[in-house]
Amino acid sequence: MEARLLSINDTAKYIGIAPKTLRNRICRKSENPFPVKPKRIGKKVLFDRKDLDKWIDSIPYENYE
Repeated sequence: MEARLLSINDTAKYIGIAPKTLRNRICRKSENPFPVKPKRIGKKVLFDRKDLDKWIDSIPYENYE
C-alpha cells in the first residue's frame, strides 16, 4: 500500500524536482509559489498525492516534434 501523504523529499522525487527547489517554492515569501498547498500535521509538511495528481493532470500537454 502506497502512502497518500508524501514528505517534501518524496514529493520532490514524485514530481521530478530537487527537494531544495520545493522547499523554496513553499515558503511564504516565494516569488514563484508552488501551486499545490501542503498539509501541515504538527511540524511535518506533507503533500496529498491526490492534489499532486490533479495538478499534474491540469498541466497542458505540449507536442514537441
